[in-house]
Amino acid sequence: MFFQAKDHPEAARVLAPIVEADPGNQAAVELLGRAYFHSAQLGRAEETFRRLLELDPVNGWAYEALARTLERRSRPDEAERYRKLAVAMGAEQVTAVDVSVYAANLD
Repeated sequence: MFFQAKDHPEAARVLAPIVEADPGNQAAVELLGRAYFHSAQLGRAEETFRRLLELDPVNGWAYEALARTLERRSRPDEAERYRKLAVAMGAEQVTAVDVSVYAANLD
């Protein structure tokens, strides 16, 4: 509901304790990264997307999300490395992040 309302800071506030309690929950980690990204908490977004990649090293979308985060942090050279990995894994380069969320994603 917070994503639909574009209240990304509140989504991050709600998701952070969920991820802290269950750090292996990939769906929650991804949503937290998205919430941080969309609320311009880019340092936290970077850290969270890196955590997602530790949990799922073949997640092409996560490499693309990390690349976009690094670009927004004015680190395009580093971003390019992750973008190439995303493309190699079949992820499409995105210009917007889909934030469709369902309660089942959090299990």
